[in-house]
Amino acid sequence: MKLLDVADRYCKESSWKTLALLKFCLFSIGLMVGMQVPKEKRKAVYGAGMAIFLVTYIPLMAKFFRLWTKKWEETYEH
Repeated sequence: MKLLDVADRYCKESSWKTLALLKFCLFSIGLMVGMQVPKEKRKAVYGAGMAIFLVTYIPLMAKFFRLWTKKWEETYEH
C-alpha cells in the first residue's frame, strides 16, 4: 500500500488551497469525460455520478462539521 501512504503524506503536507486545486482538477476531468458520453447513456452516468457524489460528500462534510464543532467547543468552553 505504498501508494496510499504517499497519498496520506501528500494530504498531510498540503494546505486546503492545494487540496481545493486538486478537487477542481478532478472536477474538470469529470466534465471532459461527461462530454464524451453518448446522449442515450447520459442519464445513467448522471445517476452514477450523483450516487458517488453523495456517498463521498456526506462523510466528508460530517468530518468537517465534527472538527468544526470540536474547535468551537474548545474555543468557547474556556
